[in-house]
Amino acid sequence: MQKHGDKLTRQTLTVGWNKWLSRRLPASKQVTLSHKSIFILPSGFGLAWLVLVVLLFLLGTNYQNNLIMALSLLLLSVFNTCIIYSYKNLSGLTLTSKQQSSYFAGSPIYYPIQLSSKQQAVEIQCQFKGQPLHTLKTVTAQASQLLVTVNNPHRGVNRPGRLKVESRYPLGLCRAWSQVDLDLSQLVFAKPINDPNPVRFISKPGDDPQTSGKYVTGVDEFKGLKEYQTGEPLKQIAWKQWAQGRGMLTKEFEQPQGAPMWLTLDENSHDIELALSHLAWQTEQLTAHNQVFGLTLSGHSIPPNHGQKHRMQVQTQLALFPRKTPLKAHQ
Repeated sequence: MQKHGDKLTRQTLTVGWNKWLSRRLPASKQVTLSHKSIFILPSGFGLAWLVLVVLLFLLGTNYQNNLIMALSLLLLSVFNTCIIYSYKNLSGLTLTSKQQSSYFAGSPIYYPIQLSSKQQAVEIQCQFKGQPLHTLKTVTAQASQLLVTVNNPHRGVNRPGRLKVESRYPLGLCRAWSQVDLDLSQLVFAKPINDPNPVRFISKPGDDPQTSGKYVTGVDEFKGLKEYQTGEPLKQIAWKQWAQGRGMLTKEFEQPQGAPMWLTLDENSHDIELALSHLAWQTEQLTAHNQVFGLTLSGHSIPPNHGQKHRMQVQTQLALFPRKTPLKAHQ
């Protein structure tokens, strides 16, 4: 019962602390640290330093030794000076979140954070809760980029929470830190896992999964322009480009071979996550071979298409498929 009560107390304090932080340091894509957002406390070394100051002062007063008392006051003044320099090292530091790339589940996410400061800052440490620590030796007015890691992301939308920015400059006696919310989130695609089975649905029986939906030379869709070759039909010449002085070019057209393929999720599968990973792998393979395919997922369909834009649309739909068991959010 006592352990349960202690756990509830810690949870209550954590919730209260997070609410207070949200009011004092609201989420923003860009944050500049100031007296309102910087916290300072003695480090372990700093506490030992203060204990030494007290012992020296007591020893000096007990033996009426002015030299020892002066030494204790000198050490105390050094500690006070460190408080000021610790604050100045973080004050004016600007952090900006940048657009990140797409990632697959199981691979670390690297959040690009841009740091700059009007006055030079040194030994700036950044990390998300429970994640690797990253140190930037020097920050100047010229923006520097730091890639802050989050390991083991799950499929779907990942929110790493607040970023802890810390410095123990200059002597390690004080720990100055802040916890900023850069409003970060990242969509993580399902991890592609090799599917030994062929694509589940093909519009026409007998179509070859290796070639169905591939684009070949045809007349349906405009593909681009190429250099004119002797003997090509005059109707395919790009006269507009020729008039602009770009030379003799011909128009290329293409059309899909066979019927487009459809990816679909078997929602009765005993392992939905594995089934989604198989679909993610098939999406990558079909895109790499420039094949036309569509997706049917939980009653919603994405029409057949091809290319990187279509790949992103399909992978996004797979990533956002509801989970059976909710995951704990990153703090």
